[in-house]
Amino acid sequence: LQLNKLRCIPGDDNLQSMLVGTIMRKIKSRTWKKQRYFKLQDDCMTIWYKSKKAGNSHSTFSVSDVEAIREGHQSEVLLSIADEFPADRCFTLVFRGRRGNLDLVAESAEEAQSWIRGIRKLMENLENMGQWIGDWFRKADKNNDGRMNFRESYSLFSFFQMADRSQSGTLEDDEFVLFYKMLTQREDVLRVFQQFSLDGQTLSQSDLEDFLRDGQLEGDNVQQHAETLIQRYEPSDTAKLLNAMTFDGFLMYLGSSEGSIFNPRWREIFQDMSQPLCHYFISSSHNTYLMEDQLRGQSSVEGYIRALSRGCRCVEVDCWDGANGEPIVYHGHTGLCNIIILITDLTLQSAVSEYPVILSMENHCSVEQQRVMARHLNQILGNKLLKSTLDGKAAVGLPSPEDLKGKILLKAKKLGGLEESFSGTADDSQTGEKLTFISPVFLFPQKSKQRLSKELSDCVVYCKSVHFSNFKHSHIHSKFYEVASFTESKARRHLRDTAFQSLNLFVHHNCRQLTRVYPSGFRTDSSNFNPQEMWNAGCQIVALNFQTAGEGMDLNDGMFRQNGGCGYVLKPGFMREAEKTFDPETPQKRDGYQPVALTIQVISGQQLPKVNIKEDSIVDPLVRVEIYGVPLDQNRQETRYIDNNGFNPVWYDTLRFTVHAPELAMVRFVVEDYDKTSKNDFVGQYALPLRCMQQGRPAALLYVSVCTVALFILYK
Repeated sequence: LQLNKLRCIPGDDNLQSMLVGTIMRKIKSRTWKKQRYFKLQDDCMTIWYKSKKAGNSHSTFSVSDVEAIREGHQSEVLLSIADEFPADRCFTLVFRGRRGNLDLVAESAEEAQSWIRGIRKLMENLENMGQWIGDWFRKADKNNDGRMNFRESYSLFSFFQMADRSQSGTLEDDEFVLFYKMLTQREDVLRVFQQFSLDGQTLSQSDLEDFLRDGQLEGDNVQQHAETLIQRYEPSDTAKLLNAMTFDGFLMYLGSSEGSIFNPRWREIFQDMSQPLCHYFISSSHNTYLMEDQLRGQSSVEGYIRALSRGCRCVEVDCWDGANGEPIVYHGHTGLCNIIILITDLTLQSAVSEYPVILSMENHCSVEQQRVMARHLNQILGNKLLKSTLDGKAAVGLPSPEDLKGKILLKAKKLGGLEESFSGTADDSQTGEKLTFISPVFLFPQKSKQRLSKELSDCVVYCKSVHFSNFKHSHIHSKFYEVASFTESKARRHLRDTAFQSLNLFVHHNCRQLTRVYPSGFRTDSSNFNPQEMWNAGCQIVALNFQTAGEGMDLNDGMFRQNGGCGYVLKPGFMREAEKTFDPETPQKRDGYQPVALTIQVISGQQLPKVNIKEDSIVDPLVRVEIYGVPLDQNRQETRYIDNNGFNPVWYDTLRFTVHAPELAMVRFVVEDYDKTSKNDFVGQYALPLRCMQQGRPAALLYVSVCTVALFILYK
């Protein structure tokens, strides 16, 4: 079997050009710019490159290792040479895991686009056919000749002889199709298919309507939807003419976004974006400048790129006095200018979100360098930086994300109040207020005698950072544009202070103004807390370490996967209206209380990756379903484990939950490799809001560093 026949698209000019190869510059720094010859190998999976002077030495990487492609100057390295090479010739390959980025400059904009489009096409093909098949070929093809012979595949699958109808010892195209179907046969899905098929071979339109109505629990326009699905997913023209769906078409439908557990209607921006900012949960990053933990990690523009590319709308900029009068960010390797330029470029491109970005400024600079900061903000951001109320008049409430599209807001200390900006009574930099800050390294409060420059103060409008005393004081004295920041421990003390009904007061406070919660300074490993308990109180800016994978970021990614991934999610109505009473501790007491009975049947899995490094280890998978929400809803249940079967485990286990505040609930699916003697190994997870789940759909389970696997789940 020639692998390029499977993976390369005939007539695709971009891939054909990549197969021929081209010379591009590999960039490591402003001074290290070397020409390399890059070429796509015949397997259409491997990219090979070498220096003309390196003899036989060369390097390779697999397309399956590429997580994303960024166009233009979207890396710290490419930003440093922006004056030398135009953006349309530059692109960055971002790899999975800890491997560094590959920054490239093509000889022309056309060549750059050819490689960008070509690699994206290969990534799309790889995603569609499943990464596991590529890994399987590379492992089995011992002599690396691009062909699969019987001896190489016999140790893995006994289906080879059955598929080799020509008895040639190799698989031709049609034989491989048969071989592939044997490997991917889904008895579990076939069982569902045959349950609704009258003849056991196809689903007539009427059969498919029954499946949508009884299996997927759809109620509206079932007939039209069935017709659409047949035309969209059925690969057989004959079946289409008969208004029928074959098993292949059924599999394609279930594996599509329409068949996903995540309702595609919620993937677009569907919420009202004209509410005040304080009525939204906002995707927020803590220590955005770090790529690792607080003790070892260096600051880098890359942290901002990754956070903003994931839909983050509030990033932290930690500024200190630098050499030559130029402010620096954190450890000193990143200039403030680079970060501001990058944020400007990313917001201008609006590829992820057009809604406002909030710069949460931690200011440790002298007055002189604060003036430099203000000058950079004004010169680089221009009219994107919001420096006055939207209508130029004294405001009475926060504007909406819709009003602030394309704008950048500064959250920082401010001299006086917003009202004084219109009366001209704000203090100047020589008599401004003193600042208190917490060092991110030494973790102890330190007093600073530095004062606040008026120039920097004038850049703050709707997000004035203030000290929080208590809810009673805040209710009487606070202004809508003031933002209080809490460490997780301080916020938790307010959450748990039930003697004074603090939870209800916290929710009311967050109806009027913004609150930021960030990880404790003692988390030197850059770990995260559970953001759900802060969302339960209506806290909008729940800042997490985006560089650290785990439960916290899983929930954050799940929460902000909805509403077009724009970084803003509208809070439930009972958390937006001050006259309504909501206490997360007693959700059953709120107006309109209506619990939800959630039933999940875990049916099967497919191609679960091996996670144990032992050579003879085989996955013993189990599935755990976790519910996050108000305290009464916190729950988890799991299936039994399946012995030695990561290829196609089948459970048919049913899990049941009662959810008392479904508007706030998150559902997280976790697959683990069971171990009797030690902690289970993590295999993969997928999280999403309960209200975004489609009934009767399969859940895609994401395992970033190895592959994408599928979990077939029925939800009612």
